[in-house]
Amino acid sequence: MRKRILYGLALLIVAALAIRLGVLVTRGSAGGPPGGGRPPVAVEIDSVRTGSIQEVRQFTGTVHPRNRYVVSPKISGRLVMIHKNIGDEVLRGELLAQLDDAEYEQSVREAEANLKIAQASLAEAESQRLLASQELDRVQQLKDRGFASASEYDAATMTHEAQESRLKLAHAQVDQREAALSSARIRLSYTRLTAPEPGFVGERFVDEGELLAPNAPVLSVVGIDEVFVRTTIVERDYGRLRIGQQAAVEVDAFPGRPFLGHVARIAPLLDETSRMAQMEVEVANEALDLKPGMFARVSVVLAERISARLVPSSAVVDRAGKPMVFLVDMEHKQVRQVPVEVGIMTSETAEILSPDITGVIVTLGQHLLADGSPVMLPGAAAANRSGGSRP
Repeated sequence: MRKRILYGLALLIVAALAIRLGVLVTRGSAGGPPGGGRPPVAVEIDSVRTGSIQEVRQFTGTVHPRNRYVVSPKISGRLVMIHKNIGDEVLRGELLAQLDDAEYEQSVREAEANLKIAQASLAEAESQRLLASQELDRVQQLKDRGFASASEYDAATMTHEAQESRLKLAHAQVDQREAALSSARIRLSYTRLTAPEPGFVGERFVDEGELLAPNAPVLSVVGIDEVFVRTTIVERDYGRLRIGQQAAVEVDAFPGRPFLGHVARIAPLLDETSRMAQMEVEVANEALDLKPGMFARVSVVLAERISARLVPSSAVVDRAGKPMVFLVDMEHKQVRQVPVEVGIMTSETAEILSPDITGVIVTLGQHLLADGSPVMLPGAAAANRSGGSRP
C-alpha cells in the first residue's frame, strides 16, 4: 500500500513537470520575433559629429628648483652667527653666516707687518745699490785719468753687482710678503659665508656655537623663481616629443590650476633596463607656488585636429583585429557593420579618418550585433518595459 502511494506521487510530479515545460515552450514560441528571426538587441546610440580633438600624453614627475647649493666653509672654525633661517630670501653676495675670525685677522696683521719689513729692506737695498753705482762711476772716472788702479775698479764693480743682487732679493721678498698677505686675507674672507646665487633658505644644518670642519654643511639655498619637472618618457613617445612643445603641469596642492611650461630638455639616450628617457619641463614660478619635491602631472599635446569626424570611443569595436563601428538604419531598425580607420583616440572620443560616415552609431551592445542585426533603440526599449507603444 505504501509503495503504491509513493508511485502515485512520483507520477503526479512527472506530469506537473511535463505540463510546466509545455507552457514554457508555448510562451517562448509566442514571444519570439515574427517569422522566427533573431530578436532585436537593445542598444545605446549616439551620432557622428565634427569637432576638435587633441592627443595628450600625461607623465608624472617631481618638481625641482632652478638651482640648489649648500653653503659650507672652506676652513675650520667656530660658528658665531647665522643671519638666515628657513624660508628667508637670499640675495646674491649676501652674508649668510659668520665664523670666528680672530685668528685669521691676526694672521692678516702679521702678514701686513712682514710686508712692511720687506718693503723697508727693499728701500735700503735700493739705496745701497745707488751708492754702489755712484762709487763705480767715480772709480771709473779716476781710472780713466790714471788715479785709480785696476784692483780698485774691480772692487767697485763687485760691490755694485752685489748690491744689484741684494736689490733683486729684496724685490722677491716683497712679492713673497704680498702673496702671504693675499693668502691671509683670502683665509679671512672664508670666515664670511656669502650666497653665490639668489634664492631661499631650504634647510639649516647647524646651530650657532658649533665647531665646524672644512666643507661642513651650514645652509642649503634653492632658487625657485623658475622650476622644472623631471619625468620619464617611454620609447613609443620618444620620437613624438620635441624641445619647445607646450606643456601643462598640475600639482595636488593646487587642484584644477594648470601651470604652463615647455619641454626644455630630452635625454639623448634611453635606459637599457627600463627603455625610458628623462625629460625636463621648465615652468615659470613668479608667484613661488610650486615648491621642490612636489609630485607633478605633466600633460603634453602630441597632435591636434581642428575639424575632425568624431565618435564616442565606446562605438569603436575590434572585430578580427580590425576596428569597426555599427551604423544604425533608423527606418528599418537595423545596423550595418562598417570597417573604419581610426586617428586620434582618447578615453572618450575617437577620430574617424575613413570612410566618410554620418548618422547614428551604436555605443553599447555591439558584442551582440552582427551585420544586419535588428536593434531596439533606447526609446522603444523603454516603451516595451512600460507595456505601451511609442511612435
